[in-house]
Amino acid sequence: MKSGKTIAWLLLIGGAVLAAVGVLWIGANVASGRLRVTGALFGGGLLAVAVLPLLGAGVFLLVRTAQEGHEAQKREVLRRILDIVKSRGEVPISDLVLELGSTRDVVQQQVHALVGMGLFSGYINWDDGVLYSQDASSLRELDRCKRCGGELKLAGKGVIVCHYCGTEYFLN
Repeated sequence: MKSGKTIAWLLLIGGAVLAAVGVLWIGANVASGRLRVTGALFGGGLLAVAVLPLLGAGVFLLVRTAQEGHEAQKREVLRRILDIVKSRGEVPISDLVLELGSTRDVVQQQVHALVGMGLFSGYINWDDGVLYSQDASSLRELDRCKRCGGELKLAGKGVIVCHYCGTEYFLN
C-alpha cells in the first residue's frame, strides 16, 4: 500500500517536472526566435502526450491506494470484532463500541456483515446488548429462543429471529 502511494507521488512529481521543463524549454525557444508559435503548439501537444499519462496514472494510484487503505481498515475492525467475541464467548455491545471507538449502529452493521460473509455464528438480543459466540451446529438445532422460549423464524440469510423478544441468531 505504501509502495503504491510512493509510486503515485513519483509519477505526479515526474509529470510536473517534465511539464515544467518542457514549457520552459518551449518558452525560451519561442522567446529567442528559434521556434515559431506553430512549432511551440506542436511541441506543447507532444509534451501533453508525454505528461498527461504520468499525471493520470499518479492520480489513479493515489485514489486506488486510498480505497485499499480504507478497505484494509474495515477488514481490521471486522477481524477485531471476531477476535474479541470468539476469545471471550460473550461481549457486551457497549464494550465493543468502546474498544472500537465506534457507535452501536456501526457495530450492529459490522456484526451483520460478518454473518453475511459466513464468518460468525452466535446470537444477540440488541435490547440486552450482549453478543454471544456459539457453534453454528448447536444453533441450527434450536426451535425455541434461549432467552424467552418464543418461536424462532427465519429472517434472512443465516439469521433467525425470535419475534417475541427480538433476539437474533446468526447461523453459518
